[in-house]
Amino acid sequence: MTLTQETVSAPPAPTPPNAAVEFWRRSLSGSWVGITVATLALFAVSPIIAPGSLDAAPLLSMLPFAAVLAIVAAGQTLVVQQRGLDLSVPGMIALAAVLVTALPQSYGWPLWAAVIAGIVAPGAVGLVNGLLVARLGVMPLVATLGMNAVLLGTVFFIADGTPSGAADALNRFALARTIGIPNTLLIAIVVVVIAGIVTQRSIVGRRLTGVGVSERAAAAIGVRVTQYKVFAYGFAGLCYGAGGVLLAGYTKTPPLFLGDSYLLPTVAAVVLGGTALTGGLASVVSTGIAALFLTQLGQLLRSVGWQDALQLIAQSVVLIGVVLLREFIPVIARRRAARRAAREADQAVSR
Repeated sequence: MTLTQETVSAPPAPTPPNAAVEFWRRSLSGSWVGITVATLALFAVSPIIAPGSLDAAPLLSMLPFAAVLAIVAAGQTLVVQQRGLDLSVPGMIALAAVLVTALPQSYGWPLWAAVIAGIVAPGAVGLVNGLLVARLGVMPLVATLGMNAVLLGTVFFIADGTPSGAADALNRFALARTIGIPNTLLIAIVVVVIAGIVTQRSIVGRRLTGVGVSERAAAAIGVRVTQYKVFAYGFAGLCYGAGGVLLAGYTKTPPLFLGDSYLLPTVAAVVLGGTALTGGLASVVSTGIAALFLTQLGQLLRSVGWQDALQLIAQSVVLIGVVLLREFIPVIARRRAARRAAREADQAVSR
């Protein structure tokens, strides 16, 4: 008896994803690669657009502001990771600045105590924000916006409506350099690296990520969701305080609305750094690189004659563009994958 053996053709090998789409997907999905390439490209074209923009003087004047933005945006990163958005950034920075300037000048505090108060007080306010959001269920936008109003009122009360000058020692420290590097930049590097290690390489960081991805899933495996959310807001407050203290020392006589210009840049730095506004995965180091990108972009636009209002518009356009790209690139990738699957299915049926 002869058996007839049917030849079964093997299914076609899956088509590899389009290289360009895959590159953009990785660059826009939280990786540090995209913002690093963009920052290097910006520095490469800066001398072409504005000759002399990368000379020592403009570069050294830009780096302290990039450092402050990186520190403040590091705090905003943890809040966004927890599916929030901290609108109390202006009030936090203003509170730190008024404490570190008014307490020594008007109330006789030693400088070291005023510096500690300028950092710790916003951290304590951040804990209150976290409790309002995590324990009482107040929407982050509502809680932090209301807190910002309270903070600004407190700032005017402490300052009695008149800005105070920073102590000479603080001003000298903020302006000084160590081995040619601005002290503010060194502090920013330390803060960003430590925060990056904690959020990426520690148990605390993994749990923060888990809470940001899904609070229910994190609670199901025993993570204390409320404590970690409160921790994120408290850490953010400390970052805002540190940034406010450094900024007050650098500007010498900070205005009472010192922090108003930092709200949009912090959000832009977080988004450009790869953290999604829907929470979850976050990279503090990428946020720091994005802060450098935004500050250099502002410096470049200023050097070609753009006013501050136009610079804010440019930052907004960049922010909206990145958000839209992150929405469209995955959609394009899914549609291409669906078309490939349909073609492979048709080929298999035709055989």
